[in-house]
Amino acid sequence: QVQLVESWGGAVQAGGALTLDCGASESTDGRYWRGWFRQASGKERELDAHIDTDGRVLDYAVAGEGRSIVSRDEGKNTLYLKMNKLQPGDTAVYYCAANRGPPRRWSETLGQWEELGYAFWGQGTQVTVSS
Repeated sequence: QVQLVESWGGAVQAGGALTLDCGASESTDGRYWRGWFRQASGKERELDAHIDTDGRVLDYAVAGEGRSIVSRDEGKNTLYLKMNKLQPGDTAVYYCAANRGPPRRWSETLGQWEELGYAFWGQGTQVTVSS
């Protein structure tokens, strides 16, 4: 099973930028969906972005929309999350994740995507944004 390791996050000033990377123990190209999540203190973990097996980024979450860019280097088995114009509200533990199958499915009943979850997770890395 794939193992994921995130880079050290760190502390930045508001308005700054930070790039997180997530290395995988094996190639995920064509095999795993990937995801970036964040969890602020006292809150539930929330999605930043899904990335499908072809590397297409789906569903930038509202929190990071317009300010986050996801990319990958399959030669290095690494996924990146670049965050710009960081705000104190971006302070959270950030996680990368991987799953063999799609982590979501469309619910006709609900009329929206239903999240199924990811099987493999990195250890999480703290990002702190000060004002």
